[in-house]
Amino acid sequence: METVMNQQRNKIHPHKFTLWVAIASILMMFAGLTSAFIVKSNLTGWRNIKMPTVFWYSTAAIILSSVALQVAVRSFKQREMKQYRSMIALTLVLGIAFLVLQYFGFKSLWDQNIKFNGSAGAGQFLYVIFGLHALHVIGGVVALLVMFLKAFFGKIKLYSSVPVEVMATYWHFVDILWIYLLVFFIVIG
Repeated sequence: METVMNQQRNKIHPHKFTLWVAIASILMMFAGLTSAFIVKSNLTGWRNIKMPTVFWYSTAAIILSSVALQVAVRSFKQREMKQYRSMIALTLVLGIAFLVLQYFGFKSLWDQNIKFNGSAGAGQFLYVIFGLHALHVIGGVVALLVMFLKAFFGKIKLYSSVPVEVMATYWHFVDILWIYLLVFFIVIG
């Protein structure tokens, strides 16, 4: 009996496994896009882009949101529901702040005359890559909103930390992905 219980403890939860498969496919997509950027950037007439300062503020917002979410996970596991609720709320607010700051960053790029057209510029890649990242963050914000609503208005019947852990893993992933993309466009772009 003890052997069976040890085997079950060592198995990965199906939701976590599914998330890791999704993360692997998202990584492959972004690796392909950034590789294409590198190849295309060697063409003549390529125009580099200076990243707007507001992207650094959005980076701070998403990093702080990851820290808050990690505190929320710990609070949930320790059944400190008051702190869990406040940290989920803070994570949601910071996630929305990230998206708002991203909007201003894109507006700044547009004002620099970096458009989504032309054949010899980083603008196309930048908008596609950052736009796809923004879609993944929007998905994360929607999931955070659901968790927020459940934290404040739902009844917790089973203290399973799996949903909170899955959300945290996904959110940390989009956080790390954003940092990679920003550094990539600063160094390569």
